[in-house]
Amino acid sequence: MDKFLSIENLSVTYAADDETVYAVDGLNLEISRGETLGLVGETGAGKTTTALAILRLLPERVGKITGGSIIFQDSDLVQATEPQMRMLRGESISMIFQDPMTSLNPVLTVGDQIAEVLQMHNKDKLSHEQIWARVDEILSLVGLPPERKDEYPHQFSGGMKQRIVIAIALACQPQLLLADEPTTALDVTIQAQVLAMMKDLQARLGTAMLLITHDLGVVAQTCDRVAIMYAGEIIEIGTVEQVFDDGAHHPYTIGLFGSIPNLKKSTRRLSPIDGLMPDPTVVYTGCKFTDRCPWREAVCEEKKPLSYNVEGRVIKCHRYAESGSVTMALKREGAVHDAAH
Repeated sequence: MDKFLSIENLSVTYAADDETVYAVDGLNLEISRGETLGLVGETGAGKTTTALAILRLLPERVGKITGGSIIFQDSDLVQATEPQMRMLRGESISMIFQDPMTSLNPVLTVGDQIAEVLQMHNKDKLSHEQIWARVDEILSLVGLPPERKDEYPHQFSGGMKQRIVIAIALACQPQLLLADEPTTALDVTIQAQVLAMMKDLQARLGTAMLLITHDLGVVAQTCDRVAIMYAGEIIEIGTVEQVFDDGAHHPYTIGLFGSIPNLKKSTRRLSPIDGLMPDPTVVYTGCKFTDRCPWREAVCEEKKPLSYNVEGRVIKCHRYAESGSVTMALKREGAVHDAAH
């Protein structure tokens, strides 16, 4: 498939008082045209930071990209100027932010907020009447009556607000959509409706999507491939079928699936992952999952693992050092690590 977003060895830090938080650490990721990639991990893994880094929306003076590249359509977004990024945001790459309640401007009508995107990126030289006709079309596309465009965000329910946020993100038919837990604030019924709508819109518009979530059920319904993120790193990636089958997995992925209720098995208790996420202000010489891993060995504390191609998926774990072949992206990562230590 045609890969039009390629992230290599991306590192992001946050400067907090006298400490530095290493939020993203040597991340490698690729997305092809038209596909949906699920980015899964617990709170604090660095998922939202990754999306904000792609759009260069990290908190000013606090968040900083310290290494790596983000290649989008042959251009490195890390090197792009702010005016270049401003024209890219909303037109070629859009983001659905995590909380629809705070993503909308309370003093502007929802129609004005959709029209603003179209006016800023008016590459087709649409007239005023054509822009508002397009607003009506977009509202209908997300299942909302066009006549409600003159209403304000507080007049809509949570599910409707999420649809409006999606409408704003899709207004210019972007090639890449970054969806940051778009259904977290919604009840199960509305969640299913929004996911079905996003999937339908994606199929119609040919948009690729990075779906950030901690819900493996949503991933199973929506995604083509899945990347498991832990403490700023991608530790496993593969197709939905590969990640959800009973083959080889990273110990963290095994722990994630062990934490999900299985209605087919009469287990009395879930199997949680012991311990806590590692301290993001510490630079680890070994595997960050070591303290929580039931299969840890001495090498896990001494050396960062490379990523290995195991049964078609990529897994970053010392357990597969002999059985898997090292992937090219992480051969580079290993070389960087060896030079740094």
